[in-house]
Amino acid sequence: PQGKVYNQKKVKSFLRYKNIVLICGHYEGFDERVRKFVDEEISIGDYVLTGGEIASLVLVDSISRLIPGVLGKEESFKNESFENNLLEYPQYTFPRLYNGLKVPQVLLNGNHAEINKWRLSEAQKRTTKRRPDLLK
Repeated sequence: PQGKVYNQKKVKSFLRYKNIVLICGHYEGFDERVRKFVDEEISIGDYVLTGGEIASLVLVDSISRLIPGVLGKEESFKNESFENNLLEYPQYTFPRLYNGLKVPQVLLNGNHAEINKWRLSEAQKRTTKRRPDLLK
């Protein structure tokens, strides 16, 4: 947890490299002399894991999904959380009614302009409530 905190901006910065070498600490970390040979230390959060392998998987997954062709469609990640400093809008699936909870009517009307307006509004509300730090 001594490195720079990993975020979506950092994910995108790694896309410029052809190769990335990840060195994973284990239990107490790694030999201090290794730091002389690394360009950057990354932290995925303020907690301790048994080893850096899980953290390295976070980096591999978050970076690789932005490589063209990995997800199939680029649109798959353009409106996700953190892409525009907003959390993602609420997601709904079928059935339209579950335990008395309904899918918002605007999502069922087929008007894509209204749906996009609703999504932006909901993303802004969600971000304001849950992660106001992203709006600074």
